[in-house]
Amino acid sequence: MSQSHELVTAAPLHPLLTGSDEYPFVKLDRRKRELAPAGVSIINFGMGDPREETPAFIRETLLKSVPTVSSYPATTGKPELRAACAAWMQRRHGVTVDPELHVLPANGLKEAVFNMAFAMVDPAGPKRTVIIPTPAYPVYEGGAHHAGADVYFTPLKSEDQWRFNPARVPDEVWAKTALLWLNSPHNPTGSVLPPEQGAAIVALARKWGFWVASDEAYGDLYFEGGPPPTLLQHGFDNIVAMYTLSKRSAMTGYRSGFMAGDPRLIEALKKFRPHVGAATPDFIQDAAIAAWNDEAHTGEQRAKYGAKRDLFRAEFARRGWKTEGSEATFYLWLAAPGGDDVAFVEKLLKLGIVTVPGSFLGHGGEGFVRFALVPTLAQCHEAIARMANLEG
Repeated sequence: MSQSHELVTAAPLHPLLTGSDEYPFVKLDRRKRELAPAGVSIINFGMGDPREETPAFIRETLLKSVPTVSSYPATTGKPELRAACAAWMQRRHGVTVDPELHVLPANGLKEAVFNMAFAMVDPAGPKRTVIIPTPAYPVYEGGAHHAGADVYFTPLKSEDQWRFNPARVPDEVWAKTALLWLNSPHNPTGSVLPPEQGAAIVALARKWGFWVASDEAYGDLYFEGGPPPTLLQHGFDNIVAMYTLSKRSAMTGYRSGFMAGDPRLIEALKKFRPHVGAATPDFIQDAAIAAWNDEAHTGEQRAKYGAKRDLFRAEFARRGWKTEGSEATFYLWLAAPGGDDVAFVEKLLKLGIVTVPGSFLGHGGEGFVRFALVPTLAQCHEAIARMANLEG
């Protein structure tokens, strides 16, 4: 006797995981597969993943620190790591932070960025808006939506030098804001927020009662303008700033950074993060301690990017191509020749050169292209040679 089994409909998945939206770099990778010629090596100026070697002393520290018996790491990080982060803040920014009250290591800033809105937004409360200046790092938006927040985009403008202008946000939005994302030096435009503008934004945060998350991942990649400031120079209340070894120390795969700021938020994140399992292995932490305690290698990394930056700026100038922003970071923000950023990127893809259309990174990016100067210097020379074959 056979039995019939009625198919039970599964519970629905989260709508953000079943929608048609595609992460920008997934979309770019698909276009690369479609357009890049077979047999031609890809030179990737798309994702900001440095091809420079991680300094030897950092790699050696990690290898010596791998234990014979592995144990769960603490989500608050080793005391020695928090102390190294605090010491770096004092050296680099002249800001004194308490390693116990103000500092929390992160398992890479992407984890910290994505989870931030979960700690700051009550989706059933009256202040549930997250403000994101765009174009922007896509994870700001993804984290906000998954946390149940409302997102308010404020496009950055060329006339504002690609810096966030709080006057473009109406008071009725400030009144319901839980979190404002800032990013200086800015990805993708390379703009830097001056201290006086930072002070004005902090004053607004304290007036309206919202948090400011200041993503300062690129703060050690500066050139003619000198070292960019930290938002924490204006005090800790309502502010958390975020730092990473990925860019300054060529450690993207190590997944190591830290947050510093308002002790109320740091304490809340200490309670939240064990639930999501965000803990960096101890041997990675030991490598991070070595990296934060050394400044010489950072200058060497900056010099390597400076050489590539000079090379491309000279080539763009020779061609009559205009860059805007581009004060710091390893990005160049190029006005797309012809005005269509997607069409220009597709022309480059046909030469095996990957760049990012500004429109992929949010409203306000249309008509611009981001070059991440992460390939080697030799690859940069090769890319420029290939550009001689650009159509049109």
